[in-house]
Amino acid sequence: MRAVLITVNLSLLVLFPLSWFAPMLRAGLLPFFGLSEISVVSGLQALWQKDVVLALLVTFFAIFAPYLKTIGLALMQFRLLSPRVAPALHILGKLAMADIFLIALYIILIKGIGVARVETAWGLYLFSGCVLASLACSLLGSKR
Repeated sequence: MRAVLITVNLSLLVLFPLSWFAPMLRAGLLPFFGLSEISVVSGLQALWQKDVVLALLVTFFAIFAPYLKTIGLALMQFRLLSPRVAPALHILGKLAMADIFLIALYIILIKGIGVARVETAWGLYLFSGCVLASLACSLLGSKR
């Protein structure tokens, strides 16, 4: 079981960056226009041009929180980091989950207005799966 958790966690070190560049949403105005693909990185690039403070927060929640948690968990799994850090890693995991909630909320709001067209893409599922797999690794690892 320990080997599986380590393998899953280490695979997240590759899958998280892939999910940041993968298309999460396809969005466009009205049903007549083509849809633009939006990824975490392209969304952050647009956000940095509009609101730097919000861009810093989203960058932390979408990129740094889940990746730091994954690195910290890997270090704990290889006994290079004290288990006393586990509560801090758990908090980082919760912060990463907040990002998925916000994306889902935006999709619901945009679809409810009816002016824009939004479709989810495979990157949203990849990113969500990475966050959930990281959460599962930390929960199952803490039960040991």
